[in-house]
Amino acid sequence: MKKTLPVLLSLLGVALFTFIAAKAGIHPVMEALSKVGVGGFLLLAACQLLIDMGLGVAWHAAVPLLSVRRLMGARLVRDSAGACLPFSQLGGMVIGVRATLAGVDPRTVKGEELHWPEGVAANLVDITTEVLGQIAFVLIALLCLIGHHGASRFVWPLIGGMVLLSLGIAGFIWTQQRGGVMVRKAAAFLGKHIAAEWRDSLIGNTETFQLRLESLWSRPDRISLGAFCHLLCWMGSAAMTWLALQLLGAHVGFFSSVAIEGVVCGIMSAGFLVPGALGVQEAAYVALGMIFGIDAEISLSLSLLRRGRDILIGIPVLLVWQIVEMRRLRHAPPAEASKSTPAPSPASARKTVIPPAVTALAGNIKKEATSRDGKKTEDTPFATAPRVL
Repeated sequence: MKKTLPVLLSLLGVALFTFIAAKAGIHPVMEALSKVGVGGFLLLAACQLLIDMGLGVAWHAAVPLLSVRRLMGARLVRDSAGACLPFSQLGGMVIGVRATLAGVDPRTVKGEELHWPEGVAANLVDITTEVLGQIAFVLIALLCLIGHHGASRFVWPLIGGMVLLSLGIAGFIWTQQRGGVMVRKAAAFLGKHIAAEWRDSLIGNTETFQLRLESLWSRPDRISLGAFCHLLCWMGSAAMTWLALQLLGAHVGFFSSVAIEGVVCGIMSAGFLVPGALGVQEAAYVALGMIFGIDAEISLSLSLLRRGRDILIGIPVLLVWQIVEMRRLRHAPPAEASKSTPAPSPASARKTVIPPAVTALAGNIKKEATSRDGKKTEDTPFATAPRVL
């Protein structure tokens, strides 16, 4: 069931995307995209890179122990994996933890190499602060949406969803701060279903992991700053949506773009299990566009621009990350087993080794025989053996 659910959701997303594309028509969509041009598309990609840099700064605001450069790179890898690979957002988060630990950076915790407790704790705090900023952004979007004809179909469901999300994130924060017992139980449960070397590392570092979380949450000013920076990045995404709509020929106000982007992000968060939010994103843009008088082909073009922008940025980022991972594995220190003394070959194992005590005894016998007979015997231990009387 765990393997079939993502496949089923992907198929439903493809079916929904195909239906929306068929309703909008291919030719109108291509005409709308032609208005943007290559220059406009590259401008949108450059704006997204600026927002990605801002996301790294927001992460550093909440997790100051790690450098901005490391966190920018890890954030790019995490978002690129979620957008370009056939994973849900959870899969992108797992890859983001790995990217946080990769590379050589002198500004690490206590000058030492990072391990999974630091990487997981840093990603959990960043995800939490991002959700806090997203809740504020969606509430602002709902305020911008109120008063428009047909907006009631989105307002109350989103308000209910935000209330549930707020309760969930409050419990998530409490678990990170004071859930040491729960973390140990979860580690013990997971340890029964993973490899032995991973199990030892997981169970043996739960205390360190909890200490990292508690140290990060002990600075509420940093957490608040990170959430505020994430809110600014969400507003930047709304500004980029406004720019894309202008390039597509739909003249809407900035606050309308905030409403569209905020509600779309809320809907996509609800469908986080769908890989790449395929179909969910397109349906949300088309439905929100109808409220603001935007044609379906323009709304679908807006969604396609977003996907194309993510692919243009994501594919090179993932390729660079793979190169960095290969170089890291190539320059990794050799295993301890290779440093041990090599085992003797079969040929050397067959050689007879004379113990030192036997050699010394043979020398004494040879000296005794020489002094008794007055002449030197043969220089072999067996020639000097005493005769049996």
